[in-house]
Amino acid sequence: MHMPYKAALIVGAGPGLGASLARAFTRDAGMRVVMAARHLDRLQPVADALGATALRCDATSEAEVAALFDRAGDVLGMAPDVVVYNASRRVRGAFVDVDANEVAQAVAVTAHGAFVVAQQAARRMLPQGQGALLFTGASAGVKGFAHSAAFAMGKFALRGLAQSLARELHPQGIHVGHFVIDGAIRPSSGSTPSSPNASDSQLDPDAIAQTYLHFLAQPRNAWSWEMELRPWVEKF
Repeated sequence: MHMPYKAALIVGAGPGLGASLARAFTRDAGMRVVMAARHLDRLQPVADALGATALRCDATSEAEVAALFDRAGDVLGMAPDVVVYNASRRVRGAFVDVDANEVAQAVAVTAHGAFVVAQQAARRMLPQGQGALLFTGASAGVKGFAHSAAFAMGKFALRGLAQSLARELHPQGIHVGHFVIDGAIRPSSGSTPSSPNASDSQLDPDAIAQTYLHFLAQPRNAWSWEMELRPWVEKF
C-alpha cells in the first residue's frame, strides 16, 4: 500500500477509535502521530504505548487549535499532512426536556470544532498542494433518531462541512473524507465477546482504522469523499 503521507494529527483522540487510528498510522503506515484531546488523563497512557505525542486542546477554541497546530508542527518536524477530526458530544433526552445550552455546546464540539480544525489544517496544506482531512461521522449524520436531536444536528453539519470541503479542496490536492460509522464500536479489539456473534456484531475499531488507511492510499484519479461502515447485522 503506497502511503503518500508522513505526519498525522488526531483531534478528539482517546483509547477507542483514536487509539486504533494512531496504531494503524504508526505501525502500518510509518507516520509520526500527535494525538489531541480536551483531557489528557486517559490519552497520555495510550500515546505513550504507541510512541505518539499527546497534547491538550479544546477544539472549539480557535486560539487553542492554532496553538495546537504550531506545537504539532514542532513535534512532527512538519505541518501534519493528515488531520483527523474524531471529536463529538452527545446530549440525549426528549426534545422538550433537553437543555438548550447543552445542545449548543454539543453542536460546537461536533461541528464547529471540526470547522476550526479543518480551517487551520487547510491553511497549512494548501501551500503544499497535498494533504488529507478526515472526519469521523455517524449514522446520525444521515438519519436523525428520536431523543437525539443535538447529535443529529452536529453530525448533519459535520457531513455538510465535509462535502463542501471535498468539492472545494479536492481540485487543490487536499483529499477530504467523511466516514459514516453506522453501528456501535467495540471498546477495543481485545475485549471479550459477550455472545458467539459479538466479535463481529459491533464495529472493530482496528478494522475501522484500516479503512481510513485504505482511503488515504487511494490514487487521486479515483478519490472517494465518503465511506459507510457497518457490521453485517446492522440494518441500513
